[in-house]
Amino acid sequence: MNLVAASFAWPFRGEWRPRWLIGLAMVVLLPIAFIPLLGYAVAATRAASVDPAAGLPPWVLSRKLFADGFWVAVAIALVAAPFALALAPLSSLIDNAALWRVSDPNLSRLYSELAAAFILALPWGLVMLLLMPHATNRFARSGRPADLFDVPTGLRSVRRDFATWNLAAAAIVTAWALGVACIGLLCIGVVPGIFYAILVSAHATAALHSPHAPV
Repeated sequence: MNLVAASFAWPFRGEWRPRWLIGLAMVVLLPIAFIPLLGYAVAATRAASVDPAAGLPPWVLSRKLFADGFWVAVAIALVAAPFALALAPLSSLIDNAALWRVSDPNLSRLYSELAAAFILALPWGLVMLLLMPHATNRFARSGRPADLFDVPTGLRSVRRDFATWNLAAAAIVTAWALGVACIGLLCIGVVPGIFYAILVSAHATAALHSPHAPV
């Protein structure tokens, strides 16, 4: 459990305040800033792998930051693609099953789409947890985009180091649950909650192969 505790504390180590200010602005501008935000997540993973005690890395709007973010976005899109393609057929199936009676057909379709999205969210999340943490860790350390798409190596890494992966996955899932749901409900704001979840995920991901990983 030391890994989980260290991941939750890491976003507040070092010179974290200026890093947070920029990060919050990036989350606010998420529709146009998701590439540099993903690039910073890779930089945070790299920094946590090298020296977690140093805290968050500085923001450097470089070509590497945008390139790293681009390749991670491509990897996420490829993982999400099968589930996105399944959304329309599944929602139509649910709508045709008439599981609930709604007089407005548009509202009925909306409910069906929401139900389909919730059904697909769980397997999509599990696949993301199986593939992305180890892939992102390898990419952060090597800088080779091919490491993001090496599915067999990722699955072998999970099998080889299942205990650490399980703790890292627990930290990632809990951080996102707190960031998106609980922190927003407590009026602290979903924006800092999202950035906090990104940073916790970066530290947990780095711990998968880091020599500094707590045990």
